[in-house]
Amino acid sequence: MSHRPERLAEAIKKEVSDMIRDELKDPRIGFATITSVDVSGDMRYAKIFISVLGEPEAQQKTIAALESAKGFVRTELGRRIRLRYTPELSFKLDASIQRGTRVIKLLDEVSDDKTEGHDDSQTSRRVP
Repeated sequence: MSHRPERLAEAIKKEVSDMIRDELKDPRIGFATITSVDVSGDMRYAKIFISVLGEPEAQQKTIAALESAKGFVRTELGRRIRLRYTPELSFKLDASIQRGTRVIKLLDEVSDDKTEGHDDSQTSRRVP
């Protein structure tokens, strides 16, 4: 098995992150972070997973802006990374960070409820 797709995925992640931060000036692009990149075995296709901070509407606008800039991003990748074929790119919204923060929030709420309930049971006991 070759590790080349994994190395290419890391290179794409770095370069596209730099492009989003420094070169893409579309006002629709919010606070976006690339969480991962999946490259196909033949290295012709790459899925770029993006996490966007904000409301669902802002997230969809950011993905739409990245999709419209796909040609520019692919051309720049071809210049920066020397490959025979520059992969076709697709941007996907990654909601795993949001799900994780929601789970943490729910666990904190359950923990707070347990400690409050525990304190009430302690104060209501009578000592004989």
